[in-house]
Amino acid sequence: MDEKKIEITVYEASGINELTGEEAALFEKAADATCRSYAPYSQFHVGAAVLLDNGEIICGSNQENAAYPSGLCAERVALFYAMSKFPHAAVCAIAIHATVNGKPHPDPVYPCGACRQVLLECENRSRQPIKVIMGSAQKIQIVHSVSDLLPLGFDKFKDLKN
Repeated sequence: MDEKKIEITVYEASGINELTGEEAALFEKAADATCRSYAPYSQFHVGAAVLLDNGEIICGSNQENAAYPSGLCAERVALFYAMSKFPHAAVCAIAIHATVNGKPHPDPVYPCGACRQVLLECENRSRQPIKVIMGSAQKIQIVHSVSDLLPLGFDKFKDLKN
């Protein structure tokens, strides 16, 4: 049996001042979106901001529900709204930020598995990579494609790529 290795590159900044202007603006919108989160059970407030190729920025926040798992993550709220409002636009980037009990989360917050799969579907729909910006006040990490976060994701287009 052959051994195969999967490697990814993660870019890390020690703060928002190391980001490009566009990345910083998107990250700030994600941070602002945490204020619109409904998280009375976990106190884990997440905001996401999606940049579309038409220049629109769509924000979302996590929405919890007492009938867990009926809630929805911030990333999917933003992505589904963006795709319903602009069905032919491609997603260029998404920024994710979180607070816990009203304070910025100390570490970057990563998309859950379901959000990674939805992001991969968006990436495949437009056939272009989506930059993912995941951050906190002290550390911001960036990958240049969702496939870096989900290298073995379910991909109905995989056969079409070869």
